[in-house]
Amino acid sequence: MDNLLGILTLALLGYLFWQQRRQTEFAQRFIEQRCDNLGLQLLTIARGSHKLKDKQGHWGWHTVYWFEFSASGQDAYQGYVVMKGFHAMHFHVPPHHMPE
Repeated sequence: MDNLLGILTLALLGYLFWQQRRQTEFAQRFIEQRCDNLGLQLLTIARGSHKLKDKQGHWGWHTVYWFEFSASGQDAYQGYVVMKGFHAMHFHVPPHHMPE
């Protein structure tokens, strides 16, 4: 019985890890596309905090992904995207200087 419980626990942890990797890949693609559309140079992407509920009380795997971007190549700004599952729920790009 202990072996079965251990195998199930290991399988659940593997599944959660796999889902987190998939979500990260979706977030990275979304951020890259959005930066391209806005004419911004993407510098870095980092995974932030996780939550099981959002502010409205809806259940789901919410993850914040922080990213740095540059508008002119000489500056750096930080934005974020909130992912719920494999969908972007909120995308924030702060005001930044646009080169002429």
